[in-house]
Amino acid sequence: MLTSKQRAHLAGLATKLDPIVYLGKAGAATGVSEALERALVDHELVKLRFIDFKGERNELARQLATQSGAELIRVIGNVGVFFRQQPDPKKRKIEI
Repeated sequence: MLTSKQRAHLAGLATKLDPIVYLGKAGAATGVSEALERALVDHELVKLRFIDFKGERNELARQLATQSGAELIRVIGNVGVFFRQQPDPKKRKIEI
């Protein structure tokens, strides 16, 4: 569980990132979950852009965070920010 200061710090880091994962007409299918999983392993902090399902983005973001074991940092507009710390301390890119 992250504190509000940690969330704010991660949200600040995310402002400089481009979205890596896109959620389109297919919805939160296994392909999106797998893409988010790979992105979290590679980057730890990931932006996801909602192309479709914009009215359901908060619920879909929570579901994706739960499925991937990530923390949902925030959803602003059509973008969700996710974080999952790398378990190996040597491979960590972000210190919180």
